[in-house]
Amino acid sequence: MKTIQTDIAVIGAGAAGMSAGSLCAENGLKTLVIDREDIPGGVLLQCIHNGFGLHYFKEELTGPEYAARLEKKARKAGAEFIMGSAVMDLQDCGGLKELTLYSGSCGVTVVQARAVILAMGCRERNRGNLGIPGDRPAGIFTAGLAQRLLNMDGCLPGKTAVIVGSGDIGLIMARRLTWCGLKVKAVVEILPHPSGLSRNIAQCLNDFQIPLHLSTGVTKICGRERVEAVKIAPLVNGQPDLSREETIECDTVLFSVGLIPETELARKCGVKLNPRTNGAWVDGSLMTSVPGIFSCGNVLHVHDLVDFVSEESETCARQVIEYLRNGQKAVSQLSTEPGKDLSYVVPNACRAGNATRFYMRPRILCRKAKLSVAAAGKTLLTKNVMYVKPAEMISVELPAEATAELPENAKLQFELEVVEK
Repeated sequence: MKTIQTDIAVIGAGAAGMSAGSLCAENGLKTLVIDREDIPGGVLLQCIHNGFGLHYFKEELTGPEYAARLEKKARKAGAEFIMGSAVMDLQDCGGLKELTLYSGSCGVTVVQARAVILAMGCRERNRGNLGIPGDRPAGIFTAGLAQRLLNMDGCLPGKTAVIVGSGDIGLIMARRLTWCGLKVKAVVEILPHPSGLSRNIAQCLNDFQIPLHLSTGVTKICGRERVEAVKIAPLVNGQPDLSREETIECDTVLFSVGLIPETELARKCGVKLNPRTNGAWVDGSLMTSVPGIFSCGNVLHVHDLVDFVSEESETCARQVIEYLRNGQKAVSQLSTEPGKDLSYVVPNACRAGNATRFYMRPRILCRKAKLSVAAAGKTLLTKNVMYVKPAEMISVELPAEATAELPENAKLQFELEVVEK
């Protein structure tokens, strides 16, 4: 067993980890980026479609191209990579954080770091999270697994498919499977609106005339050895109307029903979790409840665009650099509270007098809405938001002067009001 000492340990070599690690290394801090896979890039490597990088790199890239640019940038900055190593334990030892790595080629390695950035991303929900009746035949995949099988291993998952859920990965796979000759018979969504981006609905479903069934649930998956059919029914007051149940014959079912942040290590280390996002609770510097441990990217909250993952991760890196250079200052934090039409607001607190960018997820669907931030009986900021939908995040920066004179116990209240339906 060997021991490595570093300034910053970044767990995860996807978009978040490489974006944060690059900036930390650029600023002269010894930075280790650790990942269980053999090649940096994370899920980007299997996303061979374009549409990435328009905000961050100012040009359209595929997932592997985006990952390659981040890796090149991080290595040029001086970040070191430890690949093929799984972080099995994370302990807070006061001034140092201790990570235990397991690797098939290197055995056990202990990394001692002054700060840790959690950037592990998230995993897909599967059939077991939904409790859909039926046997356990072959032919049931998450959309991400099917994407990996097709784009990286060259294996078609079947011949005819139904996709459950209208998340972006599922929509993209509907198009990808169609291009490969597999017949996608339907996309079934339990909500009354799509879960994915509007551009993916247009380009992946409408362009290929793939039916989208909204407010519809799967009542049963049929088949013993292999999937034979899926039964679906429209929902009335949240319950399937079995009198209108229909059967769609298929041999493959893909689930695209949301993502869950990978928080096992955070929980082991005593990091407080946010029940609204299932990620870590973070303050305005994106530091968790454990001093010296920070979080960013999809492990913090699920983003709609990878460009925003990189943006948030660079913000996190700047705060880590500040923390290591100047230490943690005991300052009060203003807590945040999302209104009824917002699922969450991240970060969960901010320092008075500091400019802070907030990300939030709306619950409502409308053409125009007004976002307002208020505290201590006065409105601090208002912003008009066009084409509001739960599939797309809203972000806003609260300037330093807006909170400079707020009392210590003030709470920032975020409200979203419909202006035009």
